[in-house]
Amino acid sequence: MNLHEYQAKEVMSRFGIPVQRGKLAYTVEEAITGAKQLQVETNTPIFIVKAQVHGRTRQRRRHQIGKNIDEVREKAQAMLGMTLVTKQTGEEGKLVSKVYIAEDMYIEGKSKPKEFYLSILFDRSTSQNCIIYSTEGGMDIEEVAHETPHLVHKEWISPITGFMPYNARKIATNLGLSGEAFKSCTKFVANLYNAYVTTDASMIEVNPMLKTADDRIVAVDGKMSIDDSALFRHPDLLAMRDLSEENPTEVEAGRSNLNFVKLDGNVGCMVNGAGLAMATMDIIKLAGGAPANFLDVGGTASAETVEAGFRIILKDPNVKAILVNIFGGIVRCDRVANGIVEAYQQMGNIKVPIIVRLQGTNAELAKKIIDESGLEVHSAILLSEAADKVQQVLAH
Repeated sequence: MNLHEYQAKEVMSRFGIPVQRGKLAYTVEEAITGAKQLQVETNTPIFIVKAQVHGRTRQRRRHQIGKNIDEVREKAQAMLGMTLVTKQTGEEGKLVSKVYIAEDMYIEGKSKPKEFYLSILFDRSTSQNCIIYSTEGGMDIEEVAHETPHLVHKEWISPITGFMPYNARKIATNLGLSGEAFKSCTKFVANLYNAYVTTDASMIEVNPMLKTADDRIVAVDGKMSIDDSALFRHPDLLAMRDLSEENPTEVEAGRSNLNFVKLDGNVGCMVNGAGLAMATMDIIKLAGGAPANFLDVGGTASAETVEAGFRIILKDPNVKAILVNIFGGIVRCDRVANGIVEAYQQMGNIKVPIIVRLQGTNAELAKKIIDESGLEVHSAILLSEAADKVQQVLAH
């Protein structure tokens, strides 16, 4: 589950992490009110108007400078209701329904502000948490890694010792910090790692992490993703979930306790079990098709879950066929077959061919139920047989 910038900053603040202060606004009037309040609280002369959408993008496309209240009004008015396109949103983009009015942190003093990059995530290749950091903040880290890889550093955290003070000191040293900025950075990194572990985050990114003119280290931007499987431990974080930012079909699938991921192919998949789903997608590719989705109905497929699965798959206009591949272990195949027949009858006319492959307990009985149903459903027992039927359907 992804958090917005303003939410990530709220969570970071709970762990003693200095963040750029701001006010959330859903309307132009709220933006103006927030800017005036911020001016009183922080004495900031300049405001940053930030679009709040999930995903990363370059600052100039998402952040606008307001030099006074009138410019805040102008920038907020232009930003609210616009469609912001990023690498993460794809060509369809995301509607901007709220903005964050933030204080200016780049005022020069005894030294010039400096931007850094810092993120924490799990490195599966080493089975360790990894802190990635760079002196080149405010930019896409992928571009920095591609063009100047020597400027991207990694600090792996031992699962035995956990985060240690020397980890923070090494990071601050490699960033070229000294004095008060060095001390501020070590505390910042330690608190950020604590936030990452305590919230069961799968990723925290601070870009930029700013050294201010008075040598403070502050999170000017922030992104957090929380492990979905751990959300039951964090009802306060779950309450921050913004369903409007998520794929509506995936949200609907979640309500029916279905594991669904939208893909770009032409054959819908309905399976029970993640491993079987991967094998099913492979067999579809070998048959000359492309999977349109990943859909796991779980180990207790019923008429209700099967019907919900069909409805979700059929929302995709690119689907030319549906392959149902169920292994009857916990659930009997004949029960699934009856569920498919019932779901088909409930939904009425389904205009795409359905291939059903049932294997396991009572598989032959399930095939008989499907074959004698009188419905436009093709049954199979072997996976190769199902693949042949997919190929025949796509050929027509």
